[in-house]
Amino acid sequence: MSSPFVRALKCRLCGKAYPSSEALNFCADDFGPLEVDYDYDAVAKALKGVDFRDRPFTMWRYRELLPIDGEPTVGRQVGGTPLVRADNLARELGVKSLWVKNDAVNYPTLSFKDRVVSVALSKARELGFKTVGCASTGNLANSVAANAAAAGLEAYILVPSDLERSKILGTSVYGAKLIRVRGTYDQVNRLCSQIAFKYGWGFVNVNLRAYYAEGSKSMGFEIAEQLGWRTPQHVVCPMAGGSLIGKIHKAFGELARVGLIKDPSCQIHGAQASGCNPISDAVKNNREQHRPVRKPNTIAKSLAIGDPADGYFAAKVIRGSGGWAEDVSDPEISEAMVLLGRTEGIFAETAGGVTVAVARKLIEQGRIPRDEEIVLCVTGNGLKTQEAIADYVEQPAVIGPSLEEFEPLVEGAPAAEPALV
Repeated sequence: MSSPFVRALKCRLCGKAYPSSEALNFCADDFGPLEVDYDYDAVAKALKGVDFRDRPFTMWRYRELLPIDGEPTVGRQVGGTPLVRADNLARELGVKSLWVKNDAVNYPTLSFKDRVVSVALSKARELGFKTVGCASTGNLANSVAANAAAAGLEAYILVPSDLERSKILGTSVYGAKLIRVRGTYDQVNRLCSQIAFKYGWGFVNVNLRAYYAEGSKSMGFEIAEQLGWRTPQHVVCPMAGGSLIGKIHKAFGELARVGLIKDPSCQIHGAQASGCNPISDAVKNNREQHRPVRKPNTIAKSLAIGDPADGYFAAKVIRGSGGWAEDVSDPEISEAMVLLGRTEGIFAETAGGVTVAVARKLIEQGRIPRDEEIVLCVTGNGLKTQEAIADYVEQPAVIGPSLEEFEPLVEGAPAAEPALV
């Protein structure tokens, strides 16, 4: 039985509709990407009187706005990550109100990719796929491998051969068939498209992409609910393929359409690394289309997609919302990772460093006013990219097991008063 809330898959360029019961990702007429089209009147009617506090705090509490036909069969515990009030970081950046949406603690693989994968693989099972896969810069590989293992699906995962060792291990442990490809992510992704169509497998970011991308909306739904069913004035979001930033914007719009919030307005800002910045470059130079980066060169490998599938739409969302895009160098990324850890106790991967560093740059440029509310999206855990901060943290002292050797380390600290007998 199909979902009563999903109308069809619809081309984002020409609007042509396709059945939502198929694994399709592009329009046969103009090759535009497909997106899930909902019956918002039906959703609004179904949600009338619903108290979301009665539902488990996972991404599936918003199931009427997610594109599966029944109950989720993969990733039932995904989502429900904290929105952290970041007062210490706010003081460092000189702003009044700052939050961190922390998907670095998402279940089960510590990144926001668990959201998109739980939707894609639940849909894959509905469509009858037994073998699934993906092209990945790391976090998606971890998530597909873990969730496929839990779902009893065979998984083939292809990654660039220079991926961080921790992400290679974090995929291999789940028993997926992992293949390292000598080439860029874009070359890997093209190969995955060929594999998906030759073998009829369900690749989450190829023929299942229309469903997969919808999972990102849950991050936006949670932000709005955690703020008391309203949107912040600014969101800063990392960009790789460009889908997340657009889906957070879509989430705010959908909440307004079904009557859960009054005003979806929010300035959306995109963050990239300077070594792979096709979307921010397009925004800053007022170009409608991005120019692909042929050889990405950045420590932020999870964002190193030179020809982003949603680049055009991401730039359009940024401009339309009144936001902006920026990019930052590798040293700025590492320094921002350390800053976030030192001020808020949040260890974000390199993409999180990109977000924090870009937010600081936008604040300094005056594009984000210091007295307005800001949400920073942290999408992955720093345990996956520890090497990025190895040269930016203080090295521990080494001493013998004696008080005499310890005391010089705290020279100037007040000694305890002797106890009164």
